Amino acid sequence: MAVVLYSTETCPYCHMARDFLKQMQVDFQEKDVGKDEQAAKEMIDKSGQMGVPVLEIGNTLIVGFDRGAVRKALADEGIIGE
Repeated sequence: MAVVLYSTETCPYCHMARDFLKQMQVDFQEKDVGKDEQAAKEMIDKSGQMGVPVLEIGNTLIVGFDRGAVRKALADEGIIGE
C-alpha cells in the first residue's frame, strides 16, 4: 500500500486527514495506533513521533495534517495528478 495513515479514533486531525484522502479518491490503509500496539511501534520507529496523524506516502512521512504537503507527496508518487 502506497499510502498509510497512522491515527486514533479521537484525533480530529486524523479525521480531517482521512476525509481528505477519501475526497481525493486515494486508496489508503489506516492503522489505529490507539488499538494496535504493533502499529504504534511501527509509527514511532519510522517517524520518531508519538503524535498523530502520521501519513506515510511512498517514501515521504508527514507528521500532522498539512493539505499542501499531502497533495505534493501524492503527486510526487504519481497517485494523483498535479
